[in-house]
Amino acid sequence: MIDNDISYVKPPVRIVLIGAGNRARTYMHYVKINPDKAEPVAVVEPDKVRRDFLADQFGIPEEMRFCSCKEFFALPRVADAAIICTPEKLHYEHCMLAIDAGYHILLEKPIAQTYEQCVEIARKAEERGLQISVCHVLRHHPLFAKIKDLIDSGKFGDIISICHTEEVGIDRYTHSYVRGTMNSEKGNNPMLLAKCCHDLDFLLWISKARCCKVSSLGSLKWFREENAPEGSASRCIDCRVEDKCPYSAIDLYKRRRDWIGNFIPAPGEMIDDVIDHELENGRFGRCVYHCDNDVADNQVVTMEMDNGMLISLVINVFTQRDCRNIEIKMTLGEISCYGDLIKARNFRSRETSTYDFSHLNKIPHHGGADMAVIGNFIESLLDPESTLISPISVALESHHVIFEAERSRHTGKTININK
Repeated sequence: MIDNDISYVKPPVRIVLIGAGNRARTYMHYVKINPDKAEPVAVVEPDKVRRDFLADQFGIPEEMRFCSCKEFFALPRVADAAIICTPEKLHYEHCMLAIDAGYHILLEKPIAQTYEQCVEIARKAEERGLQISVCHVLRHHPLFAKIKDLIDSGKFGDIISICHTEEVGIDRYTHSYVRGTMNSEKGNNPMLLAKCCHDLDFLLWISKARCCKVSSLGSLKWFREENAPEGSASRCIDCRVEDKCPYSAIDLYKRRRDWIGNFIPAPGEMIDDVIDHELENGRFGRCVYHCDNDVADNQVVTMEMDNGMLISLVINVFTQRDCRNIEIKMTLGEISCYGDLIKARNFRSRETSTYDFSHLNKIPHHGGADMAVIGNFIESLLDPESTLISPISVALESHHVIFEAERSRHTGKTININK
């Protein structure tokens, strides 16, 4: 057990993992290389294979492996912080349990499913004197930090407009938002919140302005049953046109071996056994035209800021690229970023500076940004002089804009946002 004073944290920070999926496994790489700063002491995960897979790596004893959050949080506090990487629809419940039990929180985005829930989590944590860091990874990524540094330098004047495109990538979209667990707005969240809250947070971060008006258009246009080709079937293994389909699950998982990171074999199984099971019986073997998805596959968001700046966000899934592109138009110059390359141009001197971040492709975990996310959280608990880069108090603003943008998309109205 640890000291009951929730403000007292000494190295290594003792953490409990709430959820043992891909995101939790990613953050645990930080612990492997910084055992003096953080130590996992418990894991909560309903899936035994995932629970044991992660717990075995760190020698977490059997009595500290739990199936349910309610079971764990009913115990006296055994750690300093909780890393919450559970399905998005459970974030509110799990955050409230963790706060009641006195845990600081590293929370995978998004915060929760409604703005009211987000505000309640932030309010309750503040009352208890607890820190919550939201995993908005772009704030920690060297490329996006460089864009902000260029803007803040003053060399390019004031921002007039920003056009930002989120290239989600067709494989990611069909895996996560058509076949996967994030394919339902009601059961999970709209894609604007689930995938692009990073982007809205980044845009507000670099603009240093408040969104006062937002509108959005978007729909589920293509991945619908009426668009299924003749000869298709409910599962790719039974489909007569599978060999011609660009969205084939057999091609994605079995031939190309992509997007299988969350296919974890049970003891005695091989990865091919898991892939075959998914193709024959699992959700990831389903035809993209015959799923139960309702998440938009195309969307545009436009924002007017309180200083007159205009910002647009375009979400594009019909692309093989998985990157972000941005054009920033300013009074004394312009800054553009396509994939890994930033170009900054000055109108007066006509000079163009180029910054190539392609070397980050060789660094895992979003070019090291994921490690910076958890590193900043751990340092904020160890060092009173350290500050959170993405505290929940800041993340609330971008979430608010997203919820209002979704209200605009569903009502067809432009939404005026009050403070």
